[in-house]
Amino acid sequence: MKLYFSRNPNPRLAVAVARFLDAPVEFEFAAPFAPGQAEKFRPLNPNLSIPILEEPQGTLWEADAIACRLSQLTQSDFWRRDDDEPDMIRWLSWGKARFVAATDIVHFERGTKQRYGFGPIDAAKVEEGLEMFREASAILDAHLAGRDWLLGNAVSYADFRMATFLPFNDIARLPLDAYRAILRWYERLEALDAWRAPFEGLDAPELPPVPIEGK
Repeated sequence: MKLYFSRNPNPRLAVAVARFLDAPVEFEFAAPFAPGQAEKFRPLNPNLSIPILEEPQGTLWEADAIACRLSQLTQSDFWRRDDDEPDMIRWLSWGKARFVAATDIVHFERGTKQRYGFGPIDAAKVEEGLEMFREASAILDAHLAGRDWLLGNAVSYADFRMATFLPFNDIARLPLDAYRAILRWYERLEALDAWRAPFEGLDAPELPPVPIEGK
């Protein structure tokens, strides 16, 4: 079983999940959009995006699906299977529409576009993302007040998914300091080796730097 990955946010998420679960996967760095690579990866994922989990019976793509599958294989409740599952799905759904979406918008403008030369920062899009971030963070911060994790008494995939873009906040510069409960929650995630350093020991070239003028 092989997990194709890069250091970008969603592949990073999949690697962190695999390392946290100690899943029996082989890691392979991939760049489907690099010259000459499309033919290799299109049969694995017609979108040419990663992460991709390759098993003898076929491939699975999208980080959430991969997290679900790896939790099955390791018989872990990291992807909740009990009465907490509906609550986990709620936070996955809400996060991707609100908090994660907001962090993605800002990171894309200040990070991804600048790394790969996709054009100048769109200040209006940054402000749109920051407004979404403030609205979502108020809700998330209130929920996390007095709690260690999003649901139950242990970390779940909902926590990992919600934090997808936060390891890149040196570039996105989201105002996390204004939300104490979120900061404490993220410090707990950072205490997990698999989250803090998912690429430890892997052949994983660094992302292109963000030019100074893009900051």
